[in-house]
Amino acid sequence: QVQLVASGGGLAQAGGSLKLSCAISGRTLSLYDMGWFRQAPGKEREFVAAIRSSGGSTYYSDSVTGRFTISRDNAKNAVYLQMNSLKPEDTAVYSCAAGVWAGRFIVQYWGQGTQVTISS
Repeated sequence: QVQLVASGGGLAQAGGSLKLSCAISGRTLSLYDMGWFRQAPGKEREFVAAIRSSGGSTYYSDSVTGRFTISRDNAKNAVYLQMNSLKPEDTAVYSCAAGVWAGRFIVQYWGQGTQVTISS
């Protein structure tokens, strides 16, 4: 059983930074492409970023390109999302996921979310 545990959310001011972490257990992280998604109140969950299993390629939604950076440390079984220049519209529950990148991210396993709240 694969388990994903996200952490690092919290409250930040607009223009600030937060770094989310996602730890995987039950399987080796290197087997999966990894992604981050978010869901704001009253909105559908949306793709944020993804990274291939080797870490060689990354993908971002237009809304976070240039501000967010996804990375991974397969030795530590962890994936990260560095979020800079945060905006109030980044407020959402952020979830990590394990799966496959095939032009879009196909989720095989979801982690629980971590709340990110950005004040103006």
